[in-house]
Amino acid sequence: MITLRSPDEIFKAHGEIEQGTFRGRWHFSFGEYRDREHTRFGTLRVLNDDTLSPGAIWPLHPHKEIEVVTYCAGGEFRHSDERGKGGVLKKGDAQHTTVGRGMWHSEINNRADAPMRFIQMWFYPTEAGLPPSVEQKHFDKADRTNRLLPIVSPVHKGALPIQTDARVFASFLEKGREVDYVLESGRGSYIYLIEGGPLSVNGQALPELGAAVVRDESAVSVRADGDAELILIDVALM
Repeated sequence: MITLRSPDEIFKAHGEIEQGTFRGRWHFSFGEYRDREHTRFGTLRVLNDDTLSPGAIWPLHPHKEIEVVTYCAGGEFRHSDERGKGGVLKKGDAQHTTVGRGMWHSEINNRADAPMRFIQMWFYPTEAGLPPSVEQKHFDKADRTNRLLPIVSPVHKGALPIQTDARVFASFLEKGREVDYVLESGRGSYIYLIEGGPLSVNGQALPELGAAVVRDESAVSVRADGDAELILIDVALM
């Protein structure tokens, strides 16, 4: 079964933060936003698509017992935490953070002359009390062109590790190209069209900034009807 979420259905947030503003598209309940129908998808708890104005900073704030994946969709993302760990991501790069028993961190637009867009995903960890850690990796556009590139996964070689049963893939599909993905029993996928398109997901049209929720399917076929940047998240359905 495939359920499409149109861009208009996804909650839009905006506000002031340190040295600037943010605009967000929040796919699941987050902060003061509550949506009983969209609180999680398997091990995926949060998917936020946020854009920070030039030089803006999401101030230092605490988290606990989550696995965080950050994908830079534009500009330059900089992470900082109380231990001094972090680095700069550019478009297509990814970072994984085990928050574990607790961490203070901030998200920063590294440029004062351009906005920065990042997709942040939170997952439930496989166990509690893990020591905090941060790692990131650069991924070339060529590596994700016309294929699903594993960028964060506990099972794929070359991907950043993660302490949960989830796998995150990135793809740039050229117009007319198609990728297929096989889903194991008991798993589902969440597909987000970050930019471009539209996509055809098992024959159903998905517009830019829309999402497809895939359950009870053995495979999913994604075709680009226009050049498209997307992520596919494979999770255990709990």
